[in-house]
Amino acid sequence: MLVSADPSVAHNDTFAQLLGTFIVGFGDTHRAATVPVSQHLSMEGVVVDPFEANRLPVLIGSLPVADHGAAIGMVFEYTPEIPLWVQLPAHPEEGMIVQFLPGMPGVVHKEGRTFVDTTTSSFEAELLKFYEEYLLVTEGDAPLDSTRFALTEETAKGFFALLDALKGTPRVPAALKGQITGPVTLATALTDQDRRALFYDERLLDVAVKTLAMKARWQVEKLSQGGLPAIVLIDEPGLAGFGTSAFISISREDVGRVLSEVIEAIHLAGGLAGVHVCANTDWSLILDSSADILSFDAYGFFDRLALFQDGLKRFFDQGRILAWGIVPTSDGHDIEKETGPSLVAKWQAQVAHLETLGMDHDRILAQSLITPSCGTGSLTLDQAVKVMEMTRQVSQSLRFQV
Repeated sequence: MLVSADPSVAHNDTFAQLLGTFIVGFGDTHRAATVPVSQHLSMEGVVVDPFEANRLPVLIGSLPVADHGAAIGMVFEYTPEIPLWVQLPAHPEEGMIVQFLPGMPGVVHKEGRTFVDTTTSSFEAELLKFYEEYLLVTEGDAPLDSTRFALTEETAKGFFALLDALKGTPRVPAALKGQITGPVTLATALTDQDRRALFYDERLLDVAVKTLAMKARWQVEKLSQGGLPAIVLIDEPGLAGFGTSAFISISREDVGRVLSEVIEAIHLAGGLAGVHVCANTDWSLILDSSADILSFDAYGFFDRLALFQDGLKRFFDQGRILAWGIVPTSDGHDIEKETGPSLVAKWQAQVAHLETLGMDHDRILAQSLITPSCGTGSLTLDQAVKVMEMTRQVSQSLRFQV
């Protein structure tokens, strides 16, 4: 699938030359080598400490509160080892799709709908400016911080709340975590003016993927400035639909290509890239990618992932990390009935199952993170607090048990 210039702007030589620059990169299906988890040098030359997972706890992203100060306080209370910036669904501008749209050409909010309008008189000029700015960044002629690809306090206040909180914490975290909506999810959910998903318009898909890739890279650059490892999880709930009739025209190669572009942007900045899917999917899409971390709902879908025995063994052998969403978030009854000890027992049984499939016990322990199965933004505050408490309890128990 190659990007082609719109005939209506074929006369614009500058635009055609710019767009041609990106056709090669977007059409390249080369799979990048996995970046070792021990990588310690960022793009700017900042020395970054190596990262070791060792069953540390980390949250997924959202919380059911309205105040960013309160949210980041909860993060440091329950998961200070790997603090993250929090998305608050209570604020409409922090919705999963809209939060990362600023900077994309053609985005309009009209009559309660957000879409990309390619019919406006200014769209082609906006598109040209987008690619010019992208080229300046990728060729090193402009810092990301001064471009449209930087997150802002208007739509990502949680990111800056994390940076502020880090200034006053006496404890040095093991890593810092950010997140970005995945290209498959965003480009199948966001449409143009005719309600056609961006994924099916090669030019708009390219713009969407590059926007996300640069925003992910910007996060790594900011988070790793203090020498801490930076993790960015690519949130891909849309992958749960892969292989269904809804996505019948999307191939493995399509998914691999767009994921790879975002992952490579994170790697170029020296970060660790993960992919999070909170439902079932074809797990080989991630196991065969260059992602350093696979984040999944271990509470509800471990048996499905375990079917990919060969891919999982290869995943661990390559030194990559499995983020176990062992703490339930999707069902209030499950949250109510479970305890830290019951989830520890569940996790240990799952690890024992992987051992029967030929995976090394010590390697699994060293290359695992403990997480909720998904974000808690849709839960009650009491439920969210219990999820965080259990996440901390499970991690502590598994790390400090004799």
